[in-house]
Amino acid sequence: MAEQHMTNQPTSPGLWALAWRRLRGDKVAMVSLAVVAAFLAMLVLSSTGLIVADWEQEVGVNYAPPHFAGAAGGLAQKSPAAPEAAVPDNPFDPLAADIKAIRAQSGSAALDMYGVTDPLAAEMAELRAVTQGAAGAQTARRETLPFGADKWGHDIIKKTIKGAETSIVVGLVAATLAVALGTMFGAVSGYYGGVVDDFFNWFYSIFTSIPSILMILTVAAVLQQKGVATIVLILGLTGWTGPYRLIRAEYMKHKAREYVMAADAIGASTWRKMFSHIFPNVSHVALVQLSILVVGFIKAEVILSFLGFGVPVGVVSWGSMLNEAQNELILGKWWQLTAAAAAMALLVTAFSLFTDALRDALDPKLK
Repeated sequence: MAEQHMTNQPTSPGLWALAWRRLRGDKVAMVSLAVVAAFLAMLVLSSTGLIVADWEQEVGVNYAPPHFAGAAGGLAQKSPAAPEAAVPDNPFDPLAADIKAIRAQSGSAALDMYGVTDPLAAEMAELRAVTQGAAGAQTARRETLPFGADKWGHDIIKKTIKGAETSIVVGLVAATLAVALGTMFGAVSGYYGGVVDDFFNWFYSIFTSIPSILMILTVAAVLQQKGVATIVLILGLTGWTGPYRLIRAEYMKHKAREYVMAADAIGASTWRKMFSHIFPNVSHVALVQLSILVVGFIKAEVILSFLGFGVPVGVVSWGSMLNEAQNELILGKWWQLTAAAAAMALLVTAFSLFTDALRDALDPKLK
């Protein structure tokens, strides 16, 4: 009977259950989570080719404006070239009669005015046909699109969605790598102290003594390859210093707390004390750093693309779109800049708000 009474006792909810309960009561956090989830779902659909697989298709005229801005004249269509007038015969040409006889006998259009066969006549005819076909396709392009087109006629909406795939992957994966390295280094350094702490502080001082942009360019020059994986490594291997400094300070403070001493008294291992007992109480610091680094790394991808170390040719990202837009603004074409900047601002704002709410929900002092 006593055992049955003990099994019916309600269990205390854990850390993450309490955090989720607090998070559900925050409407701003739920809206932000929905926006972030929508972007992540869009990333998955785009990477699998279920949407915007044809983003490179030229559906509009060059710099086609948005629908609400109205048509801007499109591409000027040239009228077909008039056939060249026949060259009059030269009455003083002694070979004029012979050339006429040769033309009359052969009836070949490949003979020029001197009766010599043109070996490129067939190729030139084929080239004219291809040119005329391209001109016909050019006339089929739309003069306006929902949010305009770039200089090649690509739909800006599809291009922005495809660019989100690259930028979100760079921001999230690189920030996760940097926070993971910073947390690992900071936990080991702050918990063990002594010689271990001195070694990591020396390593940290080397990275922070070099300006961040020079460090990024140095790693980029060493890797010497363009691509999303390269950008992730560049940013992840150079961005761990901020999380390291904060996590190290938190571990130095928490390792002397009563709950850590109690875990040590019951025989918990060092790694269990570091990551099962201390880390949940400092995880909000890592989450804040993750949010900050996601924003910073998306901006850093813009800088790398501008300097030639970013995504390769043929890969679109928000950074490459903003790089193109700086030249388009001179021509008064603002829609690519607006689309990329608006998408970036929406994602960054939603991610920051959600991370702040999650930090408050996980903070032990607010329970």
